[in-house]
Amino acid sequence: MELRSQKLRKIAPEIDPLRLGTGWKLEDLSKPQIIIESTFGDSHPGSGHLLELVEEARKGIAEAGGFGARYFCTDICDGESQGHDGINYSLPSRDMIANMIEIHANATPFDGGVFIASCDKGMPAHLMAVGRVNIPSIVVTGGVMDAGPDLLTLEQIGKYNAMCERGEITKEKMEFYKHNACPSCGACSFMGTASTMQIMAEALGLMLPGSALMPATSQDLREFARKAGEQAVWLARHDLTPDKIVTMDSFENAIMVHAAISGSTNSLLHIPAIAKEFGIKIDGNTFDRLHRGAHYLLNIRPAGEWPAQFFYYAGGVPAIMEEIKDMLHLDVMTVTGKTLGENLEELKRNGFYEKCESYLKKWNLKREDVIRPFDKPFGTDGSIAILKGNLAPNGAVVKHTAVPKEMFQAVLRARPYNCEEDAIKAVLTHEIKPGDAVIIRYEGPKGSGMPEMFYTTEAIASDATLGASIALLTDGRFSGASKGPAIGHISPEAAEGGSIALVEEGDLIEVSIPDRILQIVGINGERKSLAEIDQILAERKKKWKPMESRYKKGVLKLFADKAVSPMDGGYMEE
Repeated sequence: MELRSQKLRKIAPEIDPLRLGTGWKLEDLSKPQIIIESTFGDSHPGSGHLLELVEEARKGIAEAGGFGARYFCTDICDGESQGHDGINYSLPSRDMIANMIEIHANATPFDGGVFIASCDKGMPAHLMAVGRVNIPSIVVTGGVMDAGPDLLTLEQIGKYNAMCERGEITKEKMEFYKHNACPSCGACSFMGTASTMQIMAEALGLMLPGSALMPATSQDLREFARKAGEQAVWLARHDLTPDKIVTMDSFENAIMVHAAISGSTNSLLHIPAIAKEFGIKIDGNTFDRLHRGAHYLLNIRPAGEWPAQFFYYAGGVPAIMEEIKDMLHLDVMTVTGKTLGENLEELKRNGFYEKCESYLKKWNLKREDVIRPFDKPFGTDGSIAILKGNLAPNGAVVKHTAVPKEMFQAVLRARPYNCEEDAIKAVLTHEIKPGDAVIIRYEGPKGSGMPEMFYTTEAIASDATLGASIALLTDGRFSGASKGPAIGHISPEAAEGGSIALVEEGDLIEVSIPDRILQIVGINGERKSLAEIDQILAERKKKWKPMESRYKKGVLKLFADKAVSPMDGGYMEE
């Protein structure tokens, strides 16, 4: 088989001299040419260390007889973007990074690729690009940062900040937490979006088995990066492209793993967007179907007890897959050139689990302290539910494993706000009372780029009175670290005239997670029939006027004009 790069060298004679001028050697020109894409940059801890992994992958490529070319498109940090309008750029950045990788990989010929990222938007962006570009590809994830003193992790900062605002801890204590929550590079050490999407990359079959969510400081991660470089050359020589690996069965495997780990709700934006690049249709209903009856097994923060580094110590994705093996498609292909089932059997033979458990023993823990056996789950209905009703005709998402049982079924008074800033002020100043439904709208993809409502969820969850007596409803989204009674992605969004735009003060909102219901059932505190509610909403819709878009130019205008529904992935349609 003649490699793509060699065919194009014959067509474009400028390629050779330009690459020689870049520093390639003459003998490099005829080798398998592998693009190494990464989000390396000084943007945040998840990307600051990735150049080390790039160089390790490059060594592996060279050892396998290929040549690795380094390309970079760094990502932003959702954490650093919180609390100001910078977070509005977060979701659009995913699509922009995927676009840039497409440009890099298609403007110049490459035979294969190594794709290296760690975090919330960089990870799904790379997976989208892998599907779109469709050259033989392998993914390397940047792992997870160490926990701080007393196993302090970043997702606790929102809670402590709200406590400090209320005078429950001192400013000095808050400063200590801020200065010690991120002691190393890597993704934040909890099962947020970054950690979830690293796991999804392996669950889809695009990573070497057992390599997702390793400690970023470990030598093991660097060894996997080098091996991934070697494997990229093998994939190129065998023309094993991503479309031959990733199928609907692969996505179903990933969603079953998502249920077992109580993964981030942001996966309902990212998995459909990734699937679309592979020509596969996935939406919120797919998640709801597969999560029903699924066993939730993972004892990792924010829903569980331990920082995310313990996930690898307990055996990582393979250990989770062993527990839910009967629910998986074991015959799917992976980047090893073997099936998932073959990979799992090989890991049992090669000492992988023993190596992992040697780390766990240092903490006097057993695997089942972190990953429960299938027959002893935390829950048996997955972790995600899709709610529907007249408030969310196209659906809304809730991570029910993070919701207090008291809020699984409730009728609440609507307290609508047109931005998060007004809502969080109302929570912190105790304008919000038990039995209220805090509604934050015009925060969907077309409204403001779909930012996270992180600080509001933390303010509610950390309040002893409100945490189990109110709900937060929004057409925006949540951080993967969010806890408490939070329902997001309400669709259609307010900017499109969805029902959430029509809610008025004092409307009664019914929430039923068991019945998958989110609906308006009363007006001005008085119960009405659903037919009456429909008539009232229709009258309100006639009087409703769209809010003028905040964005007149640039990326956020482009995203607002082009973004599809959050329940379909929130990506920019072509």
